[in-house]
Amino acid sequence: MIETASYTDQGGRARNEDSASVRVLDAANACAVVADGLGGHGGGDAASREAVRVIMDGWTGGADSDALAALVQKAHKSILTMQTAVCRMKSTAAVLALAGDRMAWAYAGDTRIYHFVNGALVWQTKDHSASRIAVSLGQITPEQIRFHEDRARLYRALGIEGELSVDGGEKKLERGRHAFLLCSDGFWEYVFESEMERTLAAASGAEQWLDAMRSILDRRVPDDNDNNTAAALWLTV
Repeated sequence: MIETASYTDQGGRARNEDSASVRVLDAANACAVVADGLGGHGGGDAASREAVRVIMDGWTGGADSDALAALVQKAHKSILTMQTAVCRMKSTAAVLALAGDRMAWAYAGDTRIYHFVNGALVWQTKDHSASRIAVSLGQITPEQIRFHEDRARLYRALGIEGELSVDGGEKKLERGRHAFLLCSDGFWEYVFESEMERTLAAASGAEQWLDAMRSILDRRVPDDNDNNTAAALWLTV
């Protein structure tokens, strides 16, 4: 069985521009989407809702990375039609699908997907941000992205002008206990990877894991903190 949990919180902002959805189709198929509307462009809340709606409405089961990337592209085009001259709404999007012993993902922006096997972090997505480029150039470490001055500068997002390049992939899951975390930057900026592992080891379920990480975030954020959103999925193969 696939166990899931999710939440979204507006934090200290006037409105929540994050959106999330988790759908369990049956015992072997599940899909999760987290989207983060970009502040400063207007309509971020509408853009993230549309991204989640289009992707989740289009997913019919299975773990096919090309199909997921096509859904992200479809959401991108839909957001473009919603834009006006004074509202150039944009959003990130990260989608993960599980089907039996297979996983697939697609994303654009800095909303992250983490994969843990038997309690250890084994893989995570790479942000489409200026800060991630600085890591590639050896200017900062991955851990320093959280505090880097350009961490909010994205070079990929749904709603940008022209074509959108979507990263993704798929793979077979090895035997063991698998946990997945999808989260917006308002979450991962305040919850470190070591803490994700520590709370995972102590949790008895996806919801308890998410609650423990939220407790860390709540103790650490300033009063004007960003929207924060996360979805967790657990399964044993």
